[in-house]
Amino acid sequence: MPADTNPPFSELLRTFTRVGFLSFGGPAGQIALMHKEIVEDRAWVEEGAFLRALNLCHLLPGPEAQQLATWIGWRLHGVRGGLAAGLLFVIPGALIMLALSLLYAMAAGLTWFAALFLGIKAAVLAIVVQALIRVGKRALNTRFKQGLAAVAFLALALLHAPFPLVILIAGVAGALVGASKPDWLGAHAPPPAQNNQPSKRKLAGATVVTVLVWLAIWALPMVLIAATLGRESVLWDIGAFFSKLAVVTFGGAYAVLAYMAQQSVEHFHWLSPGEMADGLGLAETTPGPLIMVTQFTGFLAAWRDPGTLSPLTAGLLGAGLTTWVTFAPCFLWIFACAPWMDRLERIPALQSALAAITASVVGVIANLALWFALHVLFARPEAELSGLPDVSSLDWRAALIGAGAAVLLFRFKRNVIEVLGLAALAGLVLSQL
Repeated sequence: MPADTNPPFSELLRTFTRVGFLSFGGPAGQIALMHKEIVEDRAWVEEGAFLRALNLCHLLPGPEAQQLATWIGWRLHGVRGGLAAGLLFVIPGALIMLALSLLYAMAAGLTWFAALFLGIKAAVLAIVVQALIRVGKRALNTRFKQGLAAVAFLALALLHAPFPLVILIAGVAGALVGASKPDWLGAHAPPPAQNNQPSKRKLAGATVVTVLVWLAIWALPMVLIAATLGRESVLWDIGAFFSKLAVVTFGGAYAVLAYMAQQSVEHFHWLSPGEMADGLGLAETTPGPLIMVTQFTGFLAAWRDPGTLSPLTAGLLGAGLTTWVTFAPCFLWIFACAPWMDRLERIPALQSALAAITASVVGVIANLALWFALHVLFARPEAELSGLPDVSSLDWRAALIGAGAAVLLFRFKRNVIEVLGLAALAGLVLSQL
C-alpha cells in the first residue's frame, strides 16, 4: 500500500482498538507502537509526516501520544477519524483505571492491600528516576539547557515556585535566547514549506469555528454541575482544577505530577502523598496515557466528599468529569492546530521556547522524584525543626524494594509491568516481617 493511502474507516477502528489495548510503556512505547502499526506495517502515513506531527504534539500541552493518535485519525479520515483514533487510544485504559480506582477505594484500610501498595509505591520511585534519565538524555544536549533544568529543580524544590510559572519563565527565556544564541538551545533549521497550502484567511476562519465548538464541549459538564449541584460541590473544584491542569501539562505526565500532587495533597487534601504514588503505580499498569492518574485522583476526591450523592455515584461522576476535561482539550489542540502544522514548525521563537520548556521539564521531573522519595521512604519526610527527613523514620522495606526495582529496570532491562508485579509481591512478603 503506498504511503498516505487512506484505509477504510472500519480498518482504522480495528487498528486503533488494538493500539488502545496494547499501548503500555508510557509515551515512548506508545509512539513506537503507533509507528510500527501505522508507518511500518500499513504505510498509512509516511515517515516525515509522522515525525512532523510528533513535533507538533510535543509543542502542545497534554499527552503527546494520545494527540499523535488523534492527528493520525484526522489525517486519514478528518474529524471523525481523529475522534475515533483519539477516543480508542484512551477508552481501554480509562475503563481499566476506573475499575482499579473502585477496587482501591473499597479495599482501603485492608492490611494486605496496604502491603501490596507498599511495594508498588517503592517501584514507582525507580520508574520515575528511569523517566528522568531518559528525558534528560534527550533534552539536555547543551550547557544552557542543563542550567535551565537545574534552575527549574531548585525553584520548585527550595523556593516552592508554582509549576505554571516555572514553565512560563522557561518558555520566555528560550524565545529570547533563541533569537540571539540559537546554538545554546541546539536549534535546527526549520523544514521547507509545503506546497498547495490553504490561505491563512481560510485557515483562520476554520480554526475559530473549531475552537468555539470545542470550548463549548470542554465547558459543557461544568455548566451542568453549576446548574445542578452548584459551585460549592467538590465536582466543581475537580473540573476547574483539571481543566487548568490540561492547559499547563507540557512535558507529559511525570512533569505535571509534581504540580498535581502539590495541589491535590497540600491544597485540596483529596489524597495523601502515598496515595498519589499508588495512583501513578496503577496508571503504569494500564494501557493509554500515564496522565490517566488524574482520573484516579478525581474518583477518590469525589468518593470521599460525595455531598448529597452516594460515594459510588460521586466517584463515577468525578472520574468521568476528570477524564472529560483532561482529554477534550487534546482534541481542541489537534483539530485547531493540525492544519497550521507546517507554519508552526517554521516559527523559530516558538521552537526555541519549546526546547527551553522541554529542558526545564527535566528539573520538574527531578523534583517529583525527590518528593516521592521523601514521602515513600520516610514516615516523617519533614522533621519539625530542620525541615529535613527524620532518618529514624526510614522504611527499610520500601528502600529495599525500591533498590531491587532499580536493579531490575536499569541492570536487567525488565519491563514496567513485570517490575511492578514483583514489587507488589515483595511488599506482601516483607510486610509480614
